[in-house]
Amino acid sequence: MSQQATITWQSNMAFEATVNGHHIIMDVDTTSGGHDLGPRPKILLLAGLGGCTGMDVVSILAKMKVIPEKFWMEISAELTDEHPKVYNQIKLVYCFKGENLEYDKLEKAVNLSKEKYCGVSAMLSKTAEMLVEIKIVD
Repeated sequence: MSQQATITWQSNMAFEATVNGHHIIMDVDTTSGGHDLGPRPKILLLAGLGGCTGMDVVSILAKMKVIPEKFWMEISAELTDEHPKVYNQIKLVYCFKGENLEYDKLEKAVNLSKEKYCGVSAMLSKTAEMLVEIKIVD
């Protein structure tokens, strides 16, 4: 299966990505020659990771009849010092809120996403250490 995105230069350092009819503006801040019109390209990898694993986890939990009241992820990453600067460590904190959430089911869903289903995680894990934490919050 092939996928495609079109990336078009707008001005200065701004580019527009068109993906399945959706538009994303990428830019840098003014000190780097841009106008801060959108996120930097590299951090969009983290957003893609969150979307990929989040969709997996919600789908897997639904099959287990586990529906959290709220679910979010906090993702942070460390970059190498040398060029090309790549993520060498990524930490995903999965945060769940709700009644009667069973930690073992949450953990199973997260692990299935990480180890089997999330292609973004599989790609990024080839260059970065992936750290995972699961929290049930009040």
